[in-house]
Amino acid sequence: MYSQLYFDYNATTPCAKEVVDTMLPHFHEDFGNPSSSHHPYGWLAKDAVEDATISIAKSLGISTSSLIYTSGSTESINMVLKGIARKMKLKGKHIITTKAEHKAVLDTCAFLEDDGFEISYLDVNSYGLISLQTLNETLRPDTILVSILNANNETGIIQPLDEIARLTHENGSLLFSDTTQALGKVDLTKVLSLVDFACFSGHKVYGPKGIGLVYVKDNEGGDMLPSFIQGGGQQKGQRGGTINTPLIVGFAKAIELAHANLEEEIQRLETLRNALEVGLLEIELTVSNNANGERLPNTVHVSFPYVDGASLLTALSRKIAVSNGSACNSASVEPSHVLTAMGIERSLAYASIRLSIGRYTSEKDIEKAIEIVANEVTNQRESNILWERRI
Repeated sequence: MYSQLYFDYNATTPCAKEVVDTMLPHFHEDFGNPSSSHHPYGWLAKDAVEDATISIAKSLGISTSSLIYTSGSTESINMVLKGIARKMKLKGKHIITTKAEHKAVLDTCAFLEDDGFEISYLDVNSYGLISLQTLNETLRPDTILVSILNANNETGIIQPLDEIARLTHENGSLLFSDTTQALGKVDLTKVLSLVDFACFSGHKVYGPKGIGLVYVKDNEGGDMLPSFIQGGGQQKGQRGGTINTPLIVGFAKAIELAHANLEEEIQRLETLRNALEVGLLEIELTVSNNANGERLPNTVHVSFPYVDGASLLTALSRKIAVSNGSACNSASVEPSHVLTAMGIERSLAYASIRLSIGRYTSEKDIEKAIEIVANEVTNQRESNILWERRI
């Protein structure tokens, strides 16, 4: 086991033991293919998938017909954006998103631009929020889809989806929200009642990697999205391929566990997050990038002027796991596109880190993290001549 503290829960979470225990029989005992309809092995697997689907639907307050299993949110995002573009192109080829979306959305939108679609990228303000007025002015009769995330994966800032949904639907457009980071951290019942499409990944909620969901409102007939993967006709023909029984069962268990005491966990995370943020802001000149506005209960994002961000992360990695943004974009040498979209200057964006806490974070961990980061920021600044000349 690693000795470092783990403060990167927004990147991924450890798979809960209860989840692993739930999955194990479906690897070597009840290993049948859910599509095998002529023998008990297939029947048992099909029952397991159906029971898991009922459990997920109950936890999220949605219908079982609204769920499509995928390999994760990246596939889900591709399925929704490309599917709606394909289905609605005769009505229009205009899509609206934001400059602060996850790269999975931005890269898919870039793909659609190459395919002849027009994408409008909304700015965000210094708090990471879009302007509702700008959204309203950008909506057009040929706008087929608005794609705006629920909670930002880097800052945790939550967008006002109630007003976004109202404007979008009044225009006759569809609304998709990337809800990946919010699952298990906030109550999504209202959000799922507002949007037409959403997506989730199992590994963000103490479930297995490689399993995700597309939520499709009013999908009783299975015709809201065109077929994304062909072959076999599984999942009403919308996503072909052998259904992954163990991971689906594990995902359902993870969601069940997360919702068993969601309100209590939200309060616990908020208390720990606030203590962490207060402690880090005591470091001289530290800037919070997400303290204003509604946000996830577990995410702290701060910048340290006069510190080289790459050097800081390298030094911190010996004792604590943190990140400078999305794990899906960690290879980039550029500053976070989310921070630059918020108007944060490049030098400060380079000197930023995200600390995200979770189920296994303790008060003692918070105290240690503050001490480790404070000491390392001090060490980094001591070798920076600009720090000496700041006054």
